[in-house]
Amino acid sequence: MNQITAGLNASSDVVTETPSRRYERALMLRYLKIIASPRIAIRFWDGETVLANSDSPIATVHIKTRATMYRMLCQQDVGFGDEYSAGRLEIEGDLVDFLLEFYRGQTEAKSNSKFYKMLDKVLTRVPKVNNVSGSEQNIHHHYDLSNDFYKLWLDGGMQYTCAYFPQKTLSLEQAQQAKLDHVCRKLELKPGDRVVEAGCGWGGLARHMAVYYGAVVTAYNISNEQIRYATSRAKKEGYADSVKYIKDDYRNAKESCDKFVSIGMLEHVGLNHFSELGKVIDRCLTKNGRVLIHTIGRNQSRYMNAWIEKRIFPGAYPPTLKEMMDVFEPQNFSVLDVENLRLHYAKTLQQWLHRFDQNEATVQSMFDQNFVRAWRMYLAGSISAFLFSSLQLFQVVAARGQDNTVPWNREHLYSKH
Repeated sequence: MNQITAGLNASSDVVTETPSRRYERALMLRYLKIIASPRIAIRFWDGETVLANSDSPIATVHIKTRATMYRMLCQQDVGFGDEYSAGRLEIEGDLVDFLLEFYRGQTEAKSNSKFYKMLDKVLTRVPKVNNVSGSEQNIHHHYDLSNDFYKLWLDGGMQYTCAYFPQKTLSLEQAQQAKLDHVCRKLELKPGDRVVEAGCGWGGLARHMAVYYGAVVTAYNISNEQIRYATSRAKKEGYADSVKYIKDDYRNAKESCDKFVSIGMLEHVGLNHFSELGKVIDRCLTKNGRVLIHTIGRNQSRYMNAWIEKRIFPGAYPPTLKEMMDVFEPQNFSVLDVENLRLHYAKTLQQWLHRFDQNEATVQSMFDQNFVRAWRMYLAGSISAFLFSSLQLFQVVAARGQDNTVPWNREHLYSKH
């Protein structure tokens, strides 16, 4: 059994259930009312249905066993995600639309219901530690699943971060290239620039910087699979002299650099380690250097969804902009530019989910059906979170506080390379 869905089949639920009881239907109806009476129907294992909203339901939750209902109520996000992954709970209707409606109700309940606030506080999972050894375990859990798995639904450059759609009609491949150029322009990247990248994924940004901008890049990563892929591709495609992929923790970076960049890593750093990252940047960056941090974030401080943190992304924490300043302020970095690409990430995820669904049979043959359902829930849930605005995507550019060579205007962001 694979590491993501381990434990999901532990239930010993019997196939034949006694009919749902009146108090169980009342309990579920009460729960729906607590989460603001969403336009969702609940169908029990015996076919009985309850609704808390007079409008036509946009989706029906089919609870297949009595034990599933109690896990869903008592364990909240973790119980819901696990039961869906195990197939003991089905969503009839569009999964993204259902989750948007569910998030709306949950958010209102967290604002208005004392009971729900208390339950949410009790069940919230604190992220796993992100010290050197903890970070490696967390990254291995998610990124070292299989390069072949990610190739099924990412673009050809293996970009596993938010794409940039200056025109909504762009393909995923075009939008990922546009993202890479957008980052390079923000950094004012030029031939000969020395770049340190913290958390390089499968090497796409480092490759782009070297091949198209003439930069010399040192890229750090602690994922075995990603480093293996990136290094092999650099040798095959002939830019290994310009890009050095290092399997090591970002905290060990010591190279002097003109540009420091981190794409999609800050959410894995851990709030208590932001100042450490700031010290690394301060140690490496030249007097007139630039730094860009690209990260999933939030408008208000809150831990990651408990099921996502447990099953998909252990150790993850999406920071607020205020919290991100713990990277910059202690070292007297000046923030030059902030952009929120939230809707671009929703569109990126929609394309990933479409490709994932197209390759469902292959994914199942590589793992199992529980894995397929877990990752579908993760991707659909992420789309909903960005559309609902519970998640943001921040790009922040900074320079040293005494640097007077900073851009006079934003023309460089939009000029073609």
